[in-house]
This record gives sequence, C-alpha cells and structure tokens, in this order.
Amino acid sequence: MSERRALLILHGKQALNESVRAAVEGKRQQGWELAVRLTWEAGDAQRLVEEALAAGYGQIIAGGGDGTLRDIAEAMAAHPTQASLVLMPLGTANDFARAAGVPLEPDQALDLLDTAPSAIDLGEVGGQVFLNMATGGFGSQVTANTSEDLKKILGGAAYLFTGLSRFSELHAAYGELQGPDFQWSGELLALGIGNGRQAGGGHVLCPDALADDGLLDISILPAPQELVGTLKTLLADGFGIDNMFVRARLPWVEIKVAEGLYINLDGEPLEGDSLRFSARAAALRVHLPENSPLLGGTRTTEVQ
Repeated sequence: MSERRALLILHGKQALNESVRAAVEGKRQQGWELAVRLTWEAGDAQRLVEEALAAGYGQIIAGGGDGTLRDIAEAMAAHPTQASLVLMPLGTANDFARAAGVPLEPDQALDLLDTAPSAIDLGEVGGQVFLNMATGGFGSQVTANTSEDLKKILGGAAYLFTGLSRFSELHAAYGELQGPDFQWSGELLALGIGNGRQAGGGHVLCPDALADDGLLDISILPAPQELVGTLKTLLADGFGIDNMFVRARLPWVEIKVAEGLYINLDGEPLEGDSLRFSARAAALRVHLPENSPLLGGTRTTEVQ
C-alpha cells in the first residue's frame, strides 16, 4: 500500500476511549498519517465521509457500533471506487464485525489497514443501504427497545434481558415473502434478511451468509402454536432451533407484512408494509481478515 493515510470517523461517545487513543497513536508511530473526526448528530457520518473523499483519503475507518458502521458504509457506497473501509467495532453488539472475524480490540482492528481490501455486497431497501441485516418479528422489537443504560450495564446480555422481560408481549405476525423461485406466507416469530450472519447481540439468524456472493440470506422462523411456548429457550440459546427455520438465498426478495411485525435495519426501525430487499453486489471495499467467515465467493440461488 503506497499511501499510508487514513481518516477515523469516531462515534462521539467514544471520544474519551483510551484504548482508541492508544491504538491511533500506535498506528501513527508505525508511519501512518491518521486523522480523527467525531460524529455528534444525525448526518455527521455522511458529511465526514464526503469531506474525507474530497481530501483524498484512501482509507476510512468506522469507529462505533453497528449503526455507525451502516451510516458510514452507506455514505461510502455512493462512491465505491474512491476509498476502502476499515471497521473498528466499538458498540454493544458488533454483530457484523464479530461474524466477519474483525478484532474487537482497537489496535488489532487498525492492523487491518495493512491488509488488502475485499469487495463485499450491501443490502438495499427503499433507497437505504444496510451492511449487516434487516430483521423482523419479536426480536427486532427487543433490539429497538433495549435501553442505552441497560446496554452500558449488561453489554450484549441487555438484549436477552429485555427479551425475557417482555415475554408476555410475544405474538406472531403475518408476512408474505416472494423472490426468484421462492414464495412463503404465514405467521412468523422472526425474520432475518442477511448480508451478515447475526443480529440483536449475537443471535445467529443467517448462519451461512456470505458478504461477497451477490445474494441475501433469508431466514424465517414460522410460528406454529407449539413453538410459541419455547421463546425463552430461543432467546437463551441464540435462536438455537436451527432446523425450524425456512431459509433461502436470493438476489432480491419482496415482503408484505401485516400490522404487528417490527422490522429494523442494522438496529434502526424501518417503516413500510410492502418492501423490496436486494443485494448490491461488490458495492464496497472493506478490509477484512483473509480468513473471514463472510468471504467465500459466488454462489447460485438456493432454497432450503
């Protein structure tokens, strides 16, 4: 890599993170010109990406949780050939980074600056881009309603705690999904449309998803009456009844939902009762470990 120059876009809540500060200083001592900018409010990530590209930075580092990574990835996807992305996972769940094998220690994450970037896909719905996963059902409501204070105290376990405490609110919701050679309709408890593999603090919804295959992995957890009573087990072991899921790998899928189905996009609530999700192939260059589980090449459309 000829130019060792990068910009770290850091979530404002991490401004006093000593591990980040030490990691940045360590990289500078290795000869990297590493600038840091902080986000403060909505829109900052996009503005800072635009400024970084205009200044000629070839690498942009996203320092924050899954939402921060999504915002920066979306902004960079509008200029896919200008810069590559390094992930510095600093959130509660860090679902995409964990699935991709990205180190959670800031100094080790920055070491990925010295690796070659890989072209990965992004998901897209209604003009919005997502890096990791769109989720629907009870689990999405749990994610959206887990408080920041609880996350600080319990970390990833906050999602499990919230889910168990809201067990009485469980109900199935009706949905219809359609894609190439695929159609499903019925009551469901959970839905994952994944570029990554896990969401909600470690719940593996799409265990075989690849980020570079040009496809989205669809996972549907149907809701027969006998399954509803097992929700506590589901939450406790990370949706550990894998054989109950209906799964497909598709370049696009359309979903129509009834009232009561909560959907979110990398942790952000998503509105709409008729949505089309598609994979935007090779939309972003990201520095991932060479042996990343999310890298695997092109596959054909499959239904399971």
